[in-house]
Amino acid sequence: MSLNFDPNQNCYLFNKKDTVPLIFIHGVGIDHQMWRSQISYFNEYSTLAYDLLGHGKTPCNKDKLSLRDFSNQLLEILEHLKIEKINLIGFSLGSLIALDFSSNFQKKVEKLILIGTTYKRSEQERSLVLDRFNQAKLNKPISKQALKRWFSDKYLENNPKTYDFFMNILNKDPKDHKNFLKAYELFANHYDDFEAIKKIQTKTLVMTGSDDVGSTPAMSKELVKDLINSIYIEIQNGKHLCSIECADDVNMKIKNFINN
Repeated sequence: MSLNFDPNQNCYLFNKKDTVPLIFIHGVGIDHQMWRSQISYFNEYSTLAYDLLGHGKTPCNKDKLSLRDFSNQLLEILEHLKIEKINLIGFSLGSLIALDFSSNFQKKVEKLILIGTTYKRSEQERSLVLDRFNQAKLNKPISKQALKRWFSDKYLENNPKTYDFFMNILNKDPKDHKNFLKAYELFANHYDDFEAIKKIQTKTLVMTGSDDVGSTPAMSKELVKDLINSIYIEIQNGKHLCSIECADDVNMKIKNFINN
């Protein structure tokens, strides 16, 4: 598979098969490559992974970003590829986008999978995210700090290539850093739209790593209470990027949910 661009210069990777496509939305500061384990595992399915606005190879010409901007970006890609129905999988900021997209285009989403989602942040939890955003605004390095939250120490020690890969993505040049801050500001200041979420009827799987300190199991359990057609699964010993560290477990849970 090779990278492609739609008329709006959205960068995407599409593996076309005869199934309802699995659409993967990455988190803030990274790009479509975070889904390599899933793209490989689901090679017999239609899969689409793409770079969010201002991430990877997708440009961003807006001064401020909203969840609706990101939902419209996904809609543009789907219309370009003539995809009518999807299974939507979001991680972190990608989960917030997936929720927004599902609330606005519910008929397009067959099943929804949310990994590492923030929900009903406490004031202390919000303060910690805003502190990290303010550090990033001051160009203070946050890469090592992020990886410590995303992966276990043992995993990073045993997988130096993964460590180097994410350090390379997170250490951005000035232009990419500016775009990263637009998305990070949205993520840090996000307030949940409870009424919109309660109206989502799509069958939903909510997954979180048991050791995720930012998008905690407690948050996901609260989200499941408000999503009327959802279930919760906890990935044991997983942190924020359990989709990579615990890829086998996460992939099997996704597959079972999609096929069930």
